[in-house]
Amino acid sequence: MNFNIFKTKQKTPHDLVRYVKDAIHRLDGSDRRKATEDISKYLVSMKNILYGEDDSEPSPDSVSQLAQEVYSNDLLQLLVLNIHRFEFEANVAQIFNNLLRRVIGTRCPTVEYLCTREEVLFTLLKGYEQPEVALNCGLILRECLRHEPLAKIILYSPRFYLFFDYVEMSTFDIASDAFASFKEIMTKHKQMVADFLDTHYEEFFEHYKRLLLSSNYVTKRQSLKLLGEILLDRSNFSVMTRYISSADNLKLMMNLLRDRSRNIQFEAFHVFKVFVANPNKNKPILDILVKNQDKLIVFLSNFHNDRQDDEQFNDEKAFLVKQIQELKPAQE
Repeated sequence: MNFNIFKTKQKTPHDLVRYVKDAIHRLDGSDRRKATEDISKYLVSMKNILYGEDDSEPSPDSVSQLAQEVYSNDLLQLLVLNIHRFEFEANVAQIFNNLLRRVIGTRCPTVEYLCTREEVLFTLLKGYEQPEVALNCGLILRECLRHEPLAKIILYSPRFYLFFDYVEMSTFDIASDAFASFKEIMTKHKQMVADFLDTHYEEFFEHYKRLLLSSNYVTKRQSLKLLGEILLDRSNFSVMTRYISSADNLKLMMNLLRDRSRNIQFEAFHVFKVFVANPNKNKPILDILVKNQDKLIVFLSNFHNDRQDDEQFNDEKAFLVKQIQELKPAQE
């Protein structure tokens, strides 16, 4: 006897997308509770199509049908706009990120789709302003930022500078997540970032200086560490050259070398060393180093001497002391 007659008929991708859209529109109605339950139920069904269920692999045809329905109905936009109203917003992140990873030959259909729906990206970015959904929005945003066309949309928008507010938010988890996304966009696509920094140098580093002077210890330390990574990446050679030609930047690093936090001192050391190691120092830089020559030699000779096991650090410190000892005043 066939008991399958009692099983609920599987809803098609077309049905699921239509039902989710309808339930989202019902969120403003009288029975919001039922609408929320329906959304959760249908999102689980969509997730099962994308990831497979009961140890079975997902069906490529069903995945393709679902993706097409999602695109043609602008469902990603609807999901992101309303994510704060759902019970299980993590389901949205799992569905969104699965679709983002879809590759057909050399194409990434979801990336192509989002390039025509830029506001979805900025809605995710603004998610950091809503504590209840900030981390899930951050999870989706970082998956987007791994794709250069999407990262470029955000990087070249004035709204990119919202990151500088989000990484200083008072809630530690949200600020840390925002910094993870900020680091992703600044380090993942090296040539794109190098071109951006070349053309937006003044504005970017004006904002960045604020992070280096932050009263928030974590922000300050992470920003110093990231600055070192950016400057020492060979893709950013022209940016590094420009940064280490600034007397104000050198003074800032010398002050941070004396920060009350040893960890911040250590990160500042890795930026300061780039100024000293530069064989083509300009006169303003050389004047500062020569003026403070004796003090710097004494300071560095006693700097973090307990790091005996850190061979690279000790080699670099010895090199800097030697470089500073050999400095001569700039010729007029």
